[in-house]
Amino acid sequence: MAKESMKAREVKRQKLVDKFAAKREELKAAGDWVALQKLPRNSNPIRLHNRCKLTGRPKGYMRQFGISRINFREMANNGLIPGVTKASW
Repeated sequence: MAKESMKAREVKRQKLVDKFAAKREELKAAGDWVALQKLPRNSNPIRLHNRCKLTGRPKGYMRQFGISRINFREMANNGLIPGVTKASW
């Protein structure tokens, strides 16, 4: 389980990315790199980190499902993910 502070940091970064997305696109289209540098660093979407939706685990993240590999395996064993059998993974 990830620390609550780490999860909160990711939420804060996501809000900044959403807030400045349109402005970043305008500045990139205009080629105004100086103004783009003055935006907050955490408003860049490259600084976001994928985390498991269930536990917040940052490593072993499976994009297709939005969860970590450990949770995927547990859910597949319990039959909670349709179309996945133990022989297929």
